[in-house]
Amino acid sequence: MSDKNIIDKVKESGLLGRSGSCFPTGLKWEMVKNYKADKKYIICNASEGEPGTFKDGFLLKNYPEKVMEGIKIALETIDSSSAYIYLRKDYFQEFGKKLESLFGDLPITLFQKRGGYLAGEETVICEVIEGRRPEPRLKPPFPAEAGLWGCPTLINNVETFYSVAKINDGSYEKKRFYSISGDISKSGVYELPEDWSVRQVLKETGNLPDFDFFVQVGGGAAGEILLPEELNCEIKGMATIIVFDVKKTEPFALMKKWTDFFLIENCDKCTPCREGAFRINELVEKKEINNEVLNDLFFVLENSSFCPLGRGMAAPFRSLIKKIIK
Repeated sequence: MSDKNIIDKVKESGLLGRSGSCFPTGLKWEMVKNYKADKKYIICNASEGEPGTFKDGFLLKNYPEKVMEGIKIALETIDSSSAYIYLRKDYFQEFGKKLESLFGDLPITLFQKRGGYLAGEETVICEVIEGRRPEPRLKPPFPAEAGLWGCPTLINNVETFYSVAKINDGSYEKKRFYSISGDISKSGVYELPEDWSVRQVLKETGNLPDFDFFVQVGGGAAGEILLPEELNCEIKGMATIIVFDVKKTEPFALMKKWTDFFLIENCDKCTPCREGAFRINELVEKKEINNEVLNDLFFVLENSSFCPLGRGMAAPFRSLIKKIIK
């Protein structure tokens, strides 16, 4: 196998990272390969902490060999490299032994995730593996240049490595995995074309409701709310769809679920995120919609937060308030 060939193949496929960031995978691999260093690292990110997202667990259960094949390709492609598989606690317990049995003599280490949701962010992964607090680093430099122990580090999602393996053997069909749940009868993980609209995905899987509903797309915390007439769009970022029955869903209870998540998962490193989550929670608990205050909070969160947790916090609240509470 030619290392140049696989990078070209990945680039030609148009594969974007499946963690939600949508960074071109071939470009990331090329960057890590081209940086000059005596040591490089590869991390398979299986932290999967976004509520309502469970595709990586599905892949580790049903296609561990394919995931491992993708990691092996990365090891062969990137010189002087060794790898970590970064697993959240339940995945470590459920899939760890199976994955270890597939290592052979490959330089791979299993690492059990420490910390919550934010510990799945790429720079936080590096901090945690190095034995420090789960807090994000300032970027740049990006991990591709200076990641784990200051070395060039390739960090990809479980599904990304699976897709690279498919690209390498010629079986990739520009599909991706969708996590679908909520007030539906056929929850699960489905592999479907990556350019399908939300409506097509729900219809094909038998999950397009015949009652008054809305969906949250992109995750069960940071995902945006879409109404039925807004579903003719592709899913950007994380392919997570959660369906809500309007009659069964109390908007403030749903927002309280979100604020609880953001308060618990906040690392408290930056003021906008820490205080923003607290203030939104105050308003939600009072069932008070103060648009002037909320718009100020949303603006600060999106423009001043240190990491994606804070920057993505506003979207679900803003869209739910605008479209459902009005």
